[in-house]
Amino acid sequence: MMALPPTIPTSFVPHAASASVARPRSSFVSVFGFFSYAMLGIAFVLALGVFLYGRILAASMSSKDAALAAAQANIDPATIENFVRLRDRLASSRSLLENHTSFSRFFSTLEKLLPASVRFTSLHLSTSDVGAPKIEGAGIAGSFNALAATSNAFATDGHIKDAIFSNISVNRDGSVSFTLSATLDPKLAVFTPSALQPIAPPPPAASVPAPPQANPLP
Repeated sequence: MMALPPTIPTSFVPHAASASVARPRSSFVSVFGFFSYAMLGIAFVLALGVFLYGRILAASMSSKDAALAAAQANIDPATIENFVRLRDRLASSRSLLENHTSFSRFFSTLEKLLPASVRFTSLHLSTSDVGAPKIEGAGIAGSFNALAATSNAFATDGHIKDAIFSNISVNRDGSVSFTLSATLDPKLAVFTPSALQPIAPPPPAASVPAPPQANPLP
């Protein structure tokens, strides 16, 4: 067996350089641990905030419930009954007005459509079995042209529908007698509060000051 020379060591001890290689891993572990603790702290703060906010909401709801109970205790049952009775009366009044038949708008429309030389001598307003308003009447027109103009006005306006002129005859003075039957637009027979409002008088004419008179010569 050959003996080792004295320059070769019989044992090996690692130098400090090998320890320095493991330092980056320990740094990564420390950063990760710090980040984990930071996230844990943030989660704890958020949980604490949610808990406190829930307690605040619960306290606010409790105070509002107490205020509502106090307000309900202060309400007089007789006052509530009066309000309910008033509401029922208003609802009944509204139903009566909406179902009330009024021909005020029909007369206003008829006044606009009829020529000046056409007039009714009789007029009967009624509703059919299905609730549709209708008119039946007799009148006198100044001429056939006036009667034709009336029929054309009814057809153009559209509120007086299915107008039928019958029993047309010429009088001695040249006027034309006729009878009329027609159906009306339901809007012409519905009550409207505006129909009860009086017509506003026309504004007074502006007074023009008289020109100054010239002084007589001496």
